[in-house]
Amino acid sequence: MRKLLYEAANSILTRSRENFALKTWATKIAKRRGLKKARVALARRLAVIMHAMLRDGTLFQA
Repeated sequence: MRKLLYEAANSILTRSRENFALKTWATKIAKRRGLKKARVALARRLAVIMHAMLRDGTLFQA
């Protein structure tokens, strides 16, 4: 699961052309701390969001 979250964060930061809140947040971290730390931070945030969705039973809304 850790590897999949990291890969998702990597693709959001490097391949996604759209701008949305999570990408903007991670891009700011990348400018301050570097791309590697931004990937890990974004992966952790994705995990927290997914856990909250699982716990509450809510659906993802873009």
